[in-house]
Amino acid sequence: MFEFGRDLRKLFEKARESDDLGWLELIGADLVEAEARRETTDAGRVSCARPFDSWLRASALWREHARRTGRRESLSRAAKCASDAARHTTNPDETAAAAIESGEIHLLRFDLFGGPTALTAALADAQSLTAERPATRSAAAALHARLCARRARMTGEPPALLDAAALLDAALHASRDLPPAAADELRLDRAALALEAGVVRRDSRMLDQAGRDLRNLVDAASPDYRPLTRARALALAGAGLMALAELAGNEPARIQGQALFDAAADQFTPDHSPLDWVAVRMARVGADTPLSLLAEVEALSREPGLILGALARERRIAAEAGLAEAMTDVAALTSMQTAVRRRLAVAGRTQPLDWAADQIGMAHLAMATGRLTGTEPRAVGLMLAEAMETAREWGAPALMQRAVLAMPA
Repeated sequence: MFEFGRDLRKLFEKARESDDLGWLELIGADLVEAEARRETTDAGRVSCARPFDSWLRASALWREHARRTGRRESLSRAAKCASDAARHTTNPDETAAAAIESGEIHLLRFDLFGGPTALTAALADAQSLTAERPATRSAAAALHARLCARRARMTGEPPALLDAAALLDAALHASRDLPPAAADELRLDRAALALEAGVVRRDSRMLDQAGRDLRNLVDAASPDYRPLTRARALALAGAGLMALAELAGNEPARIQGQALFDAAADQFTPDHSPLDWVAVRMARVGADTPLSLLAEVEALSREPGLILGALARERRIAAEAGLAEAMTDVAALTSMQTAVRRRLAVAGRTQPLDWAADQIGMAHLAMATGRLTGTEPRAVGLMLAEAMETAREWGAPALMQRAVLAMPA
């Protein structure tokens, strides 16, 4: 995305020594991977002067690469580096810092692939921390608050959402010792929680808070230095406006929400951060979305078990089913059902979310076939109920909502 002149190279050499990894937003996913490999190699050298710091930095770099690409291998590399960092601790504060990094990896694994096990493991790491330095204490509080926010959003219970919001508020008040990038993650999480709770409860106070957080993030995140943070804030604001527009039937708000999504997509290219690009595109998918775009989105999120990948696959199958129905092509629908049925036999044993996406897709295909042939599709309600339950258990509310929307009237 960016050309590397001499001055920019000097800037990155200096940035490599900083605790704030916000500079990574300027480089694409491939270069993040190269940086992670370089740091891992340096950390493993016998001559490495500060192995703990090097292993911890390598873990953070691999974690960022996993966040952008969804690659399980990168998450595993991050976990291995965090484990190596833990073996080189020399004081309790370093031990706490290594545990925080491990918790961050579990949190990201939950965000990417769902699963209550990852969330439980991360909470266990966060609750057993004893930090000495203010920066480490702030990082521990931030991790704990973000994990509680994930758990609250899984349950959807108002008291849990309010408690999580209070924890995020407290962590933000103590965030002056955090690197700017880490503080921005907290603000994004608080805005997401406030937005979700505000829409569900129609709470204007929480919606106003979300709006302030997102406006401040967009204003502070320059497109020249923090394009990904800016894009994520714009996309979240767009999602909020679209949700409110749907509740109120407000067409101008819907158009403004779409404009925010467009602005988010303009901040970076797909190769710069594939999953951020997929997330923005998926938020805008509608009945008029070209099949070619859905195929591109699916291709960028093919990692088995990835939540975004499961959503992309379900949307693509739904679009193909609609197209085949419009063309009265029963043979195409039958062929697609055969392919999905074959995948279901494998995914059900290994990837629950992929299985759930295919269950919803099979329901789309069965209902389209039934409408064309004048027959009643069998077990559609059961397919969707099982998909809904699996998505709920694995912490994928967007996929659960897709199952709800697919239910026959």
